[in-house]
Amino acid sequence: MHRRHFLQTAAASALCATADFAPAAWAAAGPDPILDPWTGPYGGYPLFDRMSVAALKPALTRAMELGQAEIDAIAGKAGAAGFENTLAALEDSGRAYDRASNIANIFSTTMNDAAMQALEKEMAPVLSAYEDGIVQNERLFARIKAVYDGRDGAGLSPEQARLVEVTYKNFTRRGANLNAADKARLKEINQKLASLYTQFSQNLLADEENDALILDAEADAAGLPASLADSFKEAATAKGKAGKWLVANTRSSMEPFLTFSTRRDLREKGWRMWVGRGDKTGTPTDNKPVISEILKLREERAKMLGFASHAHWQTDNNMAGTPEAAMALMMKVWTPAVAKAKKEIADMQAVADTEGAGLTIEPWDYRFYMEKVRKAQYDLDENEVKPYLQLDKLRDGMHWAAGQLYGLGFAKLEGLPVVQGDVTVYEVTRGGKHVGLWYFDPYMRDGKRSGAWMNSYRTQERVRGELAPIVSNNSNFVKAAGGAPVLLSWDDATTLFHEFGHALHGLNSNVTYPSLAGTAVKRDFVEFPSQINEHWLETPEVLNRFALHVDSGEPIPAAMVEKIDRARNYNQGFLTVEYLNAAIYDMKIHLAPAAGIDPAEFETLVMKEIGNPKEIVMRHRPTQFGHAFSGDGYSAGYYDYLWADALTADAWEEFKENGAWDAATAKSFLDNILSVGNAIPPDEAFRRFRGRDVDTEALMRKRGFA
Repeated sequence: MHRRHFLQTAAASALCATADFAPAAWAAAGPDPILDPWTGPYGGYPLFDRMSVAALKPALTRAMELGQAEIDAIAGKAGAAGFENTLAALEDSGRAYDRASNIANIFSTTMNDAAMQALEKEMAPVLSAYEDGIVQNERLFARIKAVYDGRDGAGLSPEQARLVEVTYKNFTRRGANLNAADKARLKEINQKLASLYTQFSQNLLADEENDALILDAEADAAGLPASLADSFKEAATAKGKAGKWLVANTRSSMEPFLTFSTRRDLREKGWRMWVGRGDKTGTPTDNKPVISEILKLREERAKMLGFASHAHWQTDNNMAGTPEAAMALMMKVWTPAVAKAKKEIADMQAVADTEGAGLTIEPWDYRFYMEKVRKAQYDLDENEVKPYLQLDKLRDGMHWAAGQLYGLGFAKLEGLPVVQGDVTVYEVTRGGKHVGLWYFDPYMRDGKRSGAWMNSYRTQERVRGELAPIVSNNSNFVKAAGGAPVLLSWDDATTLFHEFGHALHGLNSNVTYPSLAGTAVKRDFVEFPSQINEHWLETPEVLNRFALHVDSGEPIPAAMVEKIDRARNYNQGFLTVEYLNAAIYDMKIHLAPAAGIDPAEFETLVMKEIGNPKEIVMRHRPTQFGHAFSGDGYSAGYYDYLWADALTADAWEEFKENGAWDAATAKSFLDNILSVGNAIPPDEAFRRFRGRDVDTEALMRKRGFA
């Protein structure tokens, strides 16, 4: 999920597709593929073939000028403030800025070369200042407040009333009520934070791109499946190291290496490099001083805004409401998760002892011996499963499932411009009617942010007419040698379905105002639709049709599916602990006084305090914890995944009771969750679907901790 206009708390930018949506001020400016409304078939689309990094700065500058003129016009309107002349007008403003900043984000996350990095450093504080200027516009806020104060007697529709409440809260949370001196200081803080977030991300990207584990000889690749070894060999050739193997310093490369390599010395070397990203003391990419400065500024900002800490500021706008509520759920799960992890570690140690390995399990051994235990206890070998999990087939499986559940169809389009040649585009339809576009960007490359995510290029809306959504899914799978099918692990396949759940959230949106559309929901609700979408991967209907052997084309055997099902809760201790230790750290460091804090030392203290097993490090150690330190989004909010999983576990029990493909249940989920965005408060939306509030015990049952 990407950087957005401040009014869109978790949604993509509101972008238009017809020239009718362009203000008259554009006519004199001449055509600009970055700023101009998107036109053409399929509701319009971005003209990436006519865009460049060099054109971004002038486009962003012009967009801010246009946006400021629109804000000034709204703020200076004669007569009383009303919904249409203030809130609706505000929703209809800033379209050029949304388009330009969205395109900049796409280049930043997927094609971040030296020129783009220089532009980010220059423009991040400038954009921050522009957005703060809108929040701090006293005449504009006075009009918003007038509409808010008179909302009860204004005859507003439920969605209009919701927009008034959400907009007013967004402005007040960002300092609209502060005095002039505090507003000036807040603007300084936000500009500095914008620069620090950029620096953190670029430092991390540099360590991921500049460091790699090089395997010099065949013996160094011992234990690796042939397909994985071949992909590492191709990666080495692409980097000018023909005849060697290159394991990139990213999760998608390092995790499978740690799982299968029989070379313990190389596992340790690779693991230390991977968890040390951003943690090279005294070097230009050392993120520790960056984090320390971020923490100080966030603390100052939170107190200026009337909150005890950054954690209180963040949770105030989430379903959790308070840091205490978030911590309570995390600690409820933490104790049984640690107990389960310790049992898993004991099982791994027993295997190592039986083999006469003469070692004590360390973090770089965990995935390797985890795989051995899974094979011993469940007769389930990931190497036997992967040939059935072809990327292209699973992509088709996601599309099929979306069709069965929500009536969506996906048709590949040829000839549409894309940001890079590996990206493909699909038209999404329902009953023959255009719904939107889906861009798929699956492969790792230089300049691309690590991990997997969903982007919204354009948000669904109908402020002045129907605008169809455009979304993308982005991953970092390693290309197979010679164009062979890319084979995924079960975890990678689950992530693929997870991110597609975000895309479905955007594609199925059906609201009027873009600030409430699609994924513009509270942060600890936004992961709910994505996490529940993971469950359809494991259904026989998907596996029998799309989990086809790469050589024989035969569907995955029922016996293997049964093994996968039996092993469903295997390794839940590890998975839950490595996630929770990061989430707990994130919350605690944003509750602690920022003065003099060392993020690495604080990591040691927190891990000791909560009794973290030494064999399991944080899923994202502080210096690579982009969720927490590359922006405000998930900071003091990494717990969101657990909160959303409580909703997911409970909701999936409803699907299981009625049948995973039950049409009525799927329609209820579409109508009450996927389509409503933030037009309905999330707790109310969940009650409409489930008939009651969430039962958190479902989470314990799902993870095998009941």
